[in-house]
Amino acid sequence: SRTQRLGRTLNSSHNRSHVALVDVNGFDPKDITVMVKDGKVTVSGEHKEEHNTSVSKTCKYRKFIKEFNLPPGVSEDEVTYSL
Repeated sequence: SRTQRLGRTLNSSHNRSHVALVDVNGFDPKDITVMVKDGKVTVSGEHKEEHNTSVSKTCKYRKFIKEFNLPPGVSEDEVTYSL
């Protein structure tokens, strides 16, 4: 359901007009990393599931990386994110 969809919002704490929404549906919060460095915000996620049966072993692996340039005048220290 929509209420269970996860997303990270990134914004400046002083100027709420800069917002980025990343759909991380299917990832646990512990799978998500947010890094702010060199004027960029990088949001990444990695998830691995393994299922073993007496006959076979299956593995599902998902990974994504989204990168955003900070708008002019926004300091790296101002970036906040929430889940």
